[in-house]
Amino acid sequence: MDSDLKPVLERIADALERLAPPARIPPVFEGARLFRHDPVSHAFHPAPDYALPLEALIGVDQQKARFLENLQRFKAGLPANHALLWGVRGTGKSSLTKAAFMAVARDTPDLKLVEVDRDEVTALPALFDTLRERRERFVVLCDDLSFEEGAAAAKALKSALEGGVSGPPANVLFVATSNRRHLMPRGHAEDRGLIATAEDAEEEVSVSDRFGLWVGFPPMDQATYLEAVTSYARAHGLIVADLERRALQWAQLRGGRSGRVAWQFIRDLAGELGKTLPM
Repeated sequence: MDSDLKPVLERIADALERLAPPARIPPVFEGARLFRHDPVSHAFHPAPDYALPLEALIGVDQQKARFLENLQRFKAGLPANHALLWGVRGTGKSSLTKAAFMAVARDTPDLKLVEVDRDEVTALPALFDTLRERRERFVVLCDDLSFEEGAAAAKALKSALEGGVSGPPANVLFVATSNRRHLMPRGHAEDRGLIATAEDAEEEVSVSDRFGLWVGFPPMDQATYLEAVTSYARAHGLIVADLERRALQWAQLRGGRSGRVAWQFIRDLAGELGKTLPM
C-alpha cells in the first residue's frame, strides 16, 4: 500500500511546489538613486537620475526651503515629517520633490527615492515592511495621489504611515503630491448611501492629517510665469525678440499659467529654432 501511495504523494508534492509563489529576490539598490516599485513582482526597477536642477524651478522659493529643510533632517537621521505637496496642476510639485532629492542625495549614496503608482497604495504597508530592514534611507514618492476607489486605499495608507504595532519605519519618508489638499475623490458612488459615503469621506480626509508637512502650490501669476519662461530661455540660448508676447499667447491657448506650461512653451520654441534641450 505504501509503495502504491508514494508516486501519488510525490506528484501532489510536485504540484504544490509549482503552485507556490517563487521566493522573493532581495532588492538591490546599488548603481542608481531612483527606483520604480512594481507591487506585482516586488521588484525595484532603477531609473536614471532626474536631470532638472533645483535652481531651475522659478516662483516656488518658499516651497523649496520648507521641503529641503525637512528632507535634510531626514537625510541626517533627525525627526522629519511625511510631506504632502498640494496645489493646482503643473506648478512643480513632482519636479520639486525629485530635484530636491537629487540635490540632497548627491553626496549621500545610501539615500534612495522609490516611486510608487497611486493605484497601488494598498501595497504600501508591505513595501514599508520590506524597506524597514534595509540600511539605506528611502524617500517614497506617490505622485498625483487621490482616493478614487473609496476608503480602502485610505486605510492602507494610514496603516503604512502609522506602522501598526511596530511603528512607521524610521528609514522611510513618504511624500505625496496631489491637486487636492484633503485627497478627496471626485465623487462617491450614490448607491453606497449617505452614511457609507460620509464615512468614506471622513476616512479619506483623515489621511491628510497623517502628513506633518503640508506645502501649498498656488496658481502662478503672470510675472512669475514670464520670469520662468525668461529663465529657461536664457539657460538654453533661446532668447527671441517677442519672447514674452509669444509666451503669453501660449499660456492663453493652454488656458492657464504654470511652470509646466512655461517649459512646454520653451520646448516648442526650441523645436522651432532647431535646438536640442538636455532634458
